[in-house]
Amino acid sequence: INTIDEYWYWLENSFVSNIRAQQWYNGDISQYLNGFLNDKSNRLIGWATIRQLRVKSELCPNQRVISICKDSYNFFNEETQLFQPGWTTNATTEEFSSSVIQAFNYSTSDELDTYTYVGEFGTYSGGGYVYEFRGPLSDMKTNLSKLHQLEWIDEKTRAVFIQLTLYNPSVQLLTAVTLLAEFLPTGGIYTTARFEPINFYTFTSILQLVCTIVYKFFIIYFMIIEIRLVLELRLKYFHQFWSLIQLGIIGCSLGSIGVYFWRFQETNRISHLFKQTNGYIYINLQIRVYVNDILTFLLGYCCFFSMIKFVQLFRFNQRVSLFAETLKYCAKELILFSIMFTIIFISDLSLFYLLFVSKLSSCSSLLTTAQMLFEMTLMKFDASEIMGADAFLGPFCFALFMFLVVFGCLSM
Repeated sequence: INTIDEYWYWLENSFVSNIRAQQWYNGDISQYLNGFLNDKSNRLIGWATIRQLRVKSELCPNQRVISICKDSYNFFNEETQLFQPGWTTNATTEEFSSSVIQAFNYSTSDELDTYTYVGEFGTYSGGGYVYEFRGPLSDMKTNLSKLHQLEWIDEKTRAVFIQLTLYNPSVQLLTAVTLLAEFLPTGGIYTTARFEPINFYTFTSILQLVCTIVYKFFIIYFMIIEIRLVLELRLKYFHQFWSLIQLGIIGCSLGSIGVYFWRFQETNRISHLFKQTNGYIYINLQIRVYVNDILTFLLGYCCFFSMIKFVQLFRFNQRVSLFAETLKYCAKELILFSIMFTIIFISDLSLFYLLFVSKLSSCSSLLTTAQMLFEMTLMKFDASEIMGADAFLGPFCFALFMFLVVFGCLSM
């Protein structure tokens, strides 16, 4: 999908037809599949929504060249005005369905129960102009055709979200689906899809429950020990490296406990809504996905600090003890090397991002550019991609990075 017309074609001919169960392969009518997708396996919870974010039309500083500027999206230039169909403020005598009229009225994130979303080219708010895929398939196709005629998606559109929640009865699994199309000011369209399966069963086995309880008792035990050491050593306690590692383990563990109860509360809320409405109401699982992400991050840091802690636990081993002593004596040199490596890496990061942001998808953001440079450092990068980006700058920047980082820093 590269143009607005291609996006409308996909929306009207592919997407909308597959969110309703159609005939079987032999032409038989699909019975008892009300609410299911066309795959006959996943049930749609409530209805799907399509939400767009727009920018305001502002006057350019130099109006002699061009009068209207259409900038990139941010929270300050987001359009929040109420419009009539066709993005006009004048009243019209033509009759439209309530769904079409609502699609031109801005709704806040509180009204939609949606939250901020981070895309590839920007961070988008939870509000926007929303159309709900409700009613018979023929009505949805008619409304989409009318929105297409009214140019609901135009040059001021910066992001279009399609969000829906699926339930698979076979595996009793909910899935939060987000299909994002980012409309760049330069005219391009970048699409991404995110599928987040959610299991509402906290513990899947007795062993998992027992391990969780034992882990919590260990955390309480270590907390008591660390509190005693803080009272005994006071400020000297925070000058010890292993004390900070222990605090990291305890802090992340306590944070994961709090997030776990938050997730448990959110699970009960969603389960109550699902049981109360039998799945005939739109349930946004975005906050549940974010809670899962936070819990994953905290558990990941717990594992990180725990693996470092193993170095201290294995200090009775001669090789491990020698390695720890070596790091202790060369700490100053390692810090100086880290500073030098950081300066060189950030300079290469700025160079690759500014030169290839419009030519390579792997340089679309600072984060993805840093990931690409780390892959180049590990010699796991396809050099042909950057070589083909520019006849001179591609090979030159690649050779410069290899000389400074790989042959320079890593060979010291």
